Amino acid sequence: MDVASKRQQSFGQAEINWDKLDKTKFYVVGAGIFSGVTVALYPISVVKTRMQVVTHDTVERNAFSVIKSLLKTDGVPGLYRGFGTVVSGAIPARIIFLTALETTKVAALKMMEPFNMSDASQAAIANGVAGMMASLYSQAVFVPVDVVSQRLMVQGYAGHTTYTGGLDVVRRVIKSDGIRGLYRGFGLSVMTYSPSSAVWWASYGTSQRIIWGLLQHNFESGWKDPSEGQIVLVQSAGGIFAGATASCITTPLDTIKTRLQVIAHEKRPTAREVIKSLIAEDGWTGLYRGLGPRFFSMSAWGTSMILAYEYLKRLCAIKEPDLHQ
Repeated sequence: MDVASKRQQSFGQAEINWDKLDKTKFYVVGAGIFSGVTVALYPISVVKTRMQVVTHDTVERNAFSVIKSLLKTDGVPGLYRGFGTVVSGAIPARIIFLTALETTKVAALKMMEPFNMSDASQAAIANGVAGMMASLYSQAVFVPVDVVSQRLMVQGYAGHTTYTGGLDVVRRVIKSDGIRGLYRGFGLSVMTYSPSSAVWWASYGTSQRIIWGLLQHNFESGWKDPSEGQIVLVQSAGGIFAGATASCITTPLDTIKTRLQVIAHEKRPTAREVIKSLIAEDGWTGLYRGLGPRFFSMSAWGTSMILAYEYLKRLCAIKEPDLHQ
């Protein structure tokens, strides 16, 4: 077996394609795994959202003061405002996202077969296109969930409306704006999450190839099969790198989108007015409000989710028959 074949075989152990998965098991087990990850990391989203909507005269200007204020007023449940809405909406959204991600990635890789491209380049293009398309398809579910959950996260904070629950938010939004009120910020969500997803998945796929190349595996002297521990470490590093890259690029759009989605009807600004307000208060750095929590959130969420996702794929992989028996 030549070097290229050995390398491809080893990458095959680290990456499990869509056609090798038990789909029913994948969806059922995946719902439980991702719900568990959401429980662990959800408070980060609450803190980030509050920091993005804070006004110039609000006392809580950093992540620690926001956490302290939430714990003081509501206890630990305050860190899980809007959680029920997110969990109920996240399951169908993730099914759409993951299905679109995997099927698009497979199609993109097949389209690139005639071109003489490096593994890293192929991974960047295929994962980037797949991430962008998956995000685009799933926004139909994610945006209403975002609108409702974010209003619950900031209710009663810095003058924002107080609600009795997720259904109350939906009722009030539809009453004032109709169904399209649940899709407020849809354009910005697409502009934020689709490029963010493209950058994240492209960075993740590329970094894995680069890291494998930098490890002890020497293509010229032969390729050793990576252990499961090595695979997990490389995937973790790829998740951190991808989260860092995507958060730095997309935080300004996320800040603008969040402000548009949480402001009530009677005082609703345009995207341009939000930008002017942020710059007037804090200069251009105002567009990067919540960068720290967003950076940590995307890195933590990304790494946790990708490890859970890759573990889920290994768990749901269809076992091939042993040809040696």
